[in-house]
Amino acid sequence: MSSKPAVRPRPPSVEAVLSRLRASANGTDPAALSGVARAVVGEERTNLAAGVAARDPEALAAEALGRLGGFAEPGLLPVINATGVIIHTNLGRAPWPNASASAVADLTQHALLLELDRETGRRGARARAAEEHLVALTGAEDALVTNNNAAAVALAVALAGRGGIAVSRGELVEIGGGVRIPDIIRRAGAKLVEVGTTNRTRAADFEGPLADGRAKAVLRVHPSNFAMAGFTEAPDQREVADLAHAHGAVVIDDLGSGALLDTAAFGLAHEPLPSERLAAGSDVVMFSGDKLVGGPQAGLVVGRADLIARMRRDPLARAMRPDKATMIGVAMTLGLYRAGRATAEIPIWQMIAAQLETLRARGDALAAQSGPSVEVVEVRSTIGGGSLPGETLQSIGLALTTGSANRTLKALRTGTPAVVGRIEADRVILDLRTVPSSADRALLTAVRAALR
Repeated sequence: MSSKPAVRPRPPSVEAVLSRLRASANGTDPAALSGVARAVVGEERTNLAAGVAARDPEALAAEALGRLGGFAEPGLLPVINATGVIIHTNLGRAPWPNASASAVADLTQHALLLELDRETGRRGARARAAEEHLVALTGAEDALVTNNNAAAVALAVALAGRGGIAVSRGELVEIGGGVRIPDIIRRAGAKLVEVGTTNRTRAADFEGPLADGRAKAVLRVHPSNFAMAGFTEAPDQREVADLAHAHGAVVIDDLGSGALLDTAAFGLAHEPLPSERLAAGSDVVMFSGDKLVGGPQAGLVVGRADLIARMRRDPLARAMRPDKATMIGVAMTLGLYRAGRATAEIPIWQMIAAQLETLRARGDALAAQSGPSVEVVEVRSTIGGGSLPGETLQSIGLALTTGSANRTLKALRTGTPAVVGRIEADRVILDLRTVPSSADRALLTAVRAALR
């Protein structure tokens, strides 16, 4: 006798799941309920075909309800950055100041005078507060805010039209995400004119293309994300600017990470300030908002009023402008600089300015409460985010001695709260310079859980 084929189990009907789901999700749009019910039933069918144990309609309805709740969550989790990298690209770069985040949370819930003049009732300039702060902080004639610095560079190089843009060969860099300076210039319709050599460029190298009209602009790209050492020479900025202006050309200066405070005052190499580049003859200077400025992602442009006006009128400027939330965050962050509160309230400057003695005291307290597997050690923190390459700050960390550093690192990363650290000499290191003191209790909880 031949045996009968096994009957393949079937999932509950969509209606069976929906009837239970409706009772738990009162007030939810019916289309959303139907969609999630069909999804979980479809997945149940696939699981049953693979031999997974069947679930009843109540279990599937509970899963569907959980998914509905998850749809209304941001999809990102906060983590404690204990890597020692102050501006960590993979962790969102600069954390916003509390004042900026609070202003965005409050103001974006209301209608705003975004592009309406309060006095006349007519359309006005879009959110000028951030640009007015930039003018005051840099001494520029005018300013513009774009959605990131790459957008600012693209608008700036378009000032040359179809003419040439002279760039030192040592500055034809890739600025991140596979975006390269030569590609930006060509995409803008301009012609790239290379001058000098990779390691040595002088002001005289710009004379030829400026004099014969091949170059209508000079682009200077600050190497904020790499360092060149050895037999090198860079042209004098004032000499290049004088040459360019004598031949009717403009000078565009991409500072990359940018800075509005003197990094040398904190024991780091000096990062050029926008005001210094303007004083050295640059006509347009641009830099990032989410690196050493310490605010939202944005491209910050300062310079001559006529050139800024041309950039603002560019048809692509609308595609590159930030939304209201970013404009609010940028304005609040820049306002903290004008108010003299940057090191006190902007997180990246709090990290940079943190004193070693304070970090050591925090480390001692945390280690004492963590157990014998945790030791206080001296480490070095980096700036990160394509800023001040090779520069480090002395710091204090917690070294966790466990059976497997990789396993402990994963336990910290997947725990609650999530903590991201690094491994040195087969030990997990949690660098306290990048951990705000307000997170110490949460860090202690995570360390104890990971060690268990």
